[in-house]
Amino acid sequence: MIGTFWSLVPPVVAITLALITKEVYSSLFIGIVIGGLFFSGFSFTGTITHIFQDGVVKSLSASYNVGILVFLVVLGTLVAMMNKAGGSAAFGKWAKEHIKTKVGAQVATVILGILIFIDDYFNCLTVGSVMRPVTDRHGVCREKLAYLIDSTAAPICIIAPVSSWAAAVTGFVEGEDGFTLFLKAIPYNFYALFTIIAMFAIILTDVSFGPMKYFEKAELFYGDGYEEEDKTDSKGTVFDLVFPIATLIVLCILGMVYSGGFFASGEEKKGFVEAFSASDASVGLMLGSMGALIVTIIAYLIRRVLKFESIMACLPEGFKAMVPAILILTLAWTLKGMTDSLGAKEFVAGIVQSGAGSFMNFLPALVFVIAIFLAFATGTSWGTFGILIPIVVAVFSNTDPTLMIISISACMAGAVCGDHCSPISDTTIMSSAGAQCVHVDHVSTQIPYAMCVAGVSFVTYIIAGFVKNPFVPFIIGTAAIIGGVILLKKKQK
Repeated sequence: MIGTFWSLVPPVVAITLALITKEVYSSLFIGIVIGGLFFSGFSFTGTITHIFQDGVVKSLSASYNVGILVFLVVLGTLVAMMNKAGGSAAFGKWAKEHIKTKVGAQVATVILGILIFIDDYFNCLTVGSVMRPVTDRHGVCREKLAYLIDSTAAPICIIAPVSSWAAAVTGFVEGEDGFTLFLKAIPYNFYALFTIIAMFAIILTDVSFGPMKYFEKAELFYGDGYEEEDKTDSKGTVFDLVFPIATLIVLCILGMVYSGGFFASGEEKKGFVEAFSASDASVGLMLGSMGALIVTIIAYLIRRVLKFESIMACLPEGFKAMVPAILILTLAWTLKGMTDSLGAKEFVAGIVQSGAGSFMNFLPALVFVIAIFLAFATGTSWGTFGILIPIVVAVFSNTDPTLMIISISACMAGAVCGDHCSPISDTTIMSSAGAQCVHVDHVSTQIPYAMCVAGVSFVTYIIAGFVKNPFVPFIIGTAAIIGGVILLKKKQK
């Protein structure tokens, strides 16, 4: 079963069960068990050993994963502190005066998401914690908020040169100038660009379709979220929300470039852009968040908005808030370990390489579809980059450099799309955690939106494979998305 179609069965089963049963923990665990059975040849002891020793323990002992978990807990603690200090309540009052409409609340969410382009994890949780009370007040359902968060996380990071995603992609391009290729691929990243266009079109026309329409019509009201916070502390100001977030952004950037060698001495020292390309997102975010936590604690104590005992009480609060996300991430990482051990990478690589010669001009569209399926099944964009980008470089490096750039961009776009649709994706999990909505509801409401943009992107990649410039397919795709939203609006009326 290793290195064959069977290697993709465990994640497909897990995802299907999650969408049918609306219960993500047991669905993921069943997928893990199937992976263990396949790997061990249906041996009981072999299955147990593989699931726990090679799966759960290995994923939780990986330094990268531990760094992400520390970052999550620290971010949860920071959010708890901002709430307790009254910063969120003060921002709520400011938002009440300045953001008057439902459209305004959604546009503000998108703009904040675009501004936080450093890392998708950081984006999801920060935008969620800051904007959730504002969107609640204006009657934006939590599922719509999760969609807006998710659609401004990975799509923004994948077209931002200074981001953890740019660093990841450049690391996978061997034998080429990775950063230059990344910059050249940005105009061809149709899924990311069209997702942002579609988001603004949907917000401004107030269109909803698919399962999202049900949640929008249900008019679930989550309460102001401010009155209760007003009682906790009256000293808090907007500064107590803005300062920790600004500190977090600055220190996360410094942490990223530090991990890439920006502050090294002698020959090991690298320039800012080069250091960002070589950075370790896990280390950078962990160091940046810990630094921001310490600076925020000192600032709150100096300003006397919180007592030291209250600050320490926020530590377990922050941890508890992140437990669902941590649990799903642990299971998702373990399932990815099962898929890797079954040789899914080798199976997909073989399919792409065997079909490369006969479909050269169609290859960007083909790579886009394979990347969607692979990211959907494994729940990882970066893993998809790691599998497909080296294959694309090997196929095109000495034949057609333009088609190579388009195909690399198609791989990145497909990985983001599959990541959007997958219930076992880190970013999807964190978007629902940031919006505090039911995870499976976020997935089921987002898939129709993602698939519509993916359909337009697929057509534009076919066009790009022949015209070999980004402008014609971009204009056609933009017209298709805006035209589609206008038609939906008329149908809705």
